[in-house]
Amino acid sequence: MSIDFENDLNEAQREAVFATEGPVLVIAGAGSGKTRTIVYRLAHLVETGVDPAQILLLTFTRKAAQEMLSRAESILGRPLTGTSGGTFHSFAYATLRRNAADIGFAGGFTLMDRADSENVCKEVKDELELGKGDRSYPKKSTLLDMITKSRNKELSIEGVLEREAYHLSPYLEDLNAVAAGYARFKRDHALADYDDLLFLLDELLEKNEPLRNQLQTRYRYIMVDEYQDTNLVQARIVRHLAGTRGNVMAVGDDAQSIYAFRGANVANILEFPKIFEGARVIRLERNYRSVQPILDLTNEILKGATTKFDKTLYSELQSDRLPEVVHPLSDQTQARLVVDEIIELGRKYPLHDVAVLFRAGYQSFPLEVALTRVGIDYQKFGGIRFHEAAHIKDVLSYLRLVQNPHDLLAWQRALDHVKGVGPKSVTKIYQAVHARDDKYLGKMFKKHEQLRELFAELDALRGLPPRPAALIERILAFYQPILVERYPDDYPKRQAGLEQLGQIAAGYTDMEQFLGDLSLDGDPDDEQRKENAVVLSTVHSAKGLEWSAVILIDLVEDRFPSRKAMQRAEDLEEERRLMYVACTRARECLKLFVPASVYNRASGLSDPTLPSPFVQELPAGVYERKNESYGGGLRPVTPLRVHAPDSAPSAGSAAPVGDPSKLGFCRHKIFGKGKIIAQPEPNKFKVNFPGFGIKTIVGDYLELL
Repeated sequence: MSIDFENDLNEAQREAVFATEGPVLVIAGAGSGKTRTIVYRLAHLVETGVDPAQILLLTFTRKAAQEMLSRAESILGRPLTGTSGGTFHSFAYATLRRNAADIGFAGGFTLMDRADSENVCKEVKDELELGKGDRSYPKKSTLLDMITKSRNKELSIEGVLEREAYHLSPYLEDLNAVAAGYARFKRDHALADYDDLLFLLDELLEKNEPLRNQLQTRYRYIMVDEYQDTNLVQARIVRHLAGTRGNVMAVGDDAQSIYAFRGANVANILEFPKIFEGARVIRLERNYRSVQPILDLTNEILKGATTKFDKTLYSELQSDRLPEVVHPLSDQTQARLVVDEIIELGRKYPLHDVAVLFRAGYQSFPLEVALTRVGIDYQKFGGIRFHEAAHIKDVLSYLRLVQNPHDLLAWQRALDHVKGVGPKSVTKIYQAVHARDDKYLGKMFKKHEQLRELFAELDALRGLPPRPAALIERILAFYQPILVERYPDDYPKRQAGLEQLGQIAAGYTDMEQFLGDLSLDGDPDDEQRKENAVVLSTVHSAKGLEWSAVILIDLVEDRFPSRKAMQRAEDLEEERRLMYVACTRARECLKLFVPASVYNRASGLSDPTLPSPFVQELPAGVYERKNESYGGGLRPVTPLRVHAPDSAPSAGSAAPVGDPSKLGFCRHKIFGKGKIIAQPEPNKFKVNFPGFGIKTIVGDYLELL
């Protein structure tokens, strides 16, 4: 059966399908038919006489490989018998098993799963007698996480701690000792973990030239999907298999490289043309998902990237509706406004075709409560549902005991952190409380100081007016040392969730209503998408998905981009890519929420915010702005012009650095390269400097690029 390439593919897709010889890099913009291109190229290779056994397809999930091979077989009308298609790890495992003796495992090796690896870490820790009596000692899962991140990023453990887990720095020496012991244990017992598969294959291909030549001969055509998600060792494996001039096609989008925390390195795709001699770069820019106004906005987001492959997404799907940038008065009113938007969108789309996206899981907590209150079902992806988080349950247990001293479950939770008080003691304490057995309680107070402190705190809470915000404020102060001790591995992250709890409490005057709204919820999420349930998702979990309508919340500095990302230029670049991924999930409707203030638990007041630099950079023509009025509604606002005023600068003022209506780039002696986003005065410019944020600079000190 003949394949209709002319009608089934656009011009750029056809170019990629027919480019079969030599290295090729396909930059596939969001929604541009990447999978279709790979499928048709597989079919084209076989149709032109290539032996399917000479094709190697490397993907990041087995499901993706199976889908691509199945679709290619359907187009061809015959099976692709012999084609190797699967993940990097499955390919490595198969190759290593055939060559086990060459990697030092003459009798073969056993592959460990995640649970096995964690247990080995614990065994090594115990053997080294580390962490005895230290309740704050990192859990076995955290020990393994640090080892795995160190290997995948090819950084020292110290480097990993500095970047993302500084609170674990006191355990650096122990972590290094466990990592060394973990490696020894695996070698002594002929074991390998998932990371080993990649590093052992890399080492084998590096040292074993005959095997390398054999594989290069066998796999004449190599295709790698999602190349922007490869880490350093995966890129080296591709280089070993293809050589620098082989028939290798890497498909991906540098603008969707958002998994640095897993070890993905965007430099792999950016430097592909330098590594592979004579590489041909093909751009897929026609988008089949989104209407053009959404793409106009996403193209502007990418303009600010400092290192990238230039591309401009376009679509034949037109719309006269611009994306909206909504400015609520605060993050507290944001939740209510988003619920209103969801209700409105629900009149046009099924609720499961509406998504609310956010940078971090905790940011949806106020919205979860607001949705529950009005009875709108939701399904959350990424992060844990608010009411299910352990630290939230801990804090609410104290509040429940103030409200209802007979709540046995709350007693069990509240007493769980008290050293030396087990389940049997909890039952006895509970009985003593209700029998008013002061003698037994007095004996327990002498034995357990923490128990006495807890009862004193509960008495103090019962003496306060029953206002949720005031009680939560006091509970959080009491709970802080418990949080650090109980969750030593990730308490900084959990702290953000507790701050959101304080913010939610500020919107209530009735204790029963507050606890009821937090506790009422639907059934736990299924793996499958729920019908007629709005989707709440982190942006990372949303990659690869799409919805008719997308709402993006908390677009302010310190939340999106995250506070940590504002410190390093490469992290800020990844946040920009994350913003691009979020916006390109929308097919027809996109709304960006930028709260003017956020609740500060420490002061009990709301602090003013700076809009996300990614929003500030957007030119006025690509969105419609709406502000929340003090009456609670939304009103359209004409965006301020960001280019130079029509009037000439006053005499004696220095000439502008250039025409800021073009919003170009500039360079500063200290801050480096930045993007001009506004000119508030004739010779002053607002500039976004990656790694330093937005600065207002006198034009004389800027060099226009």
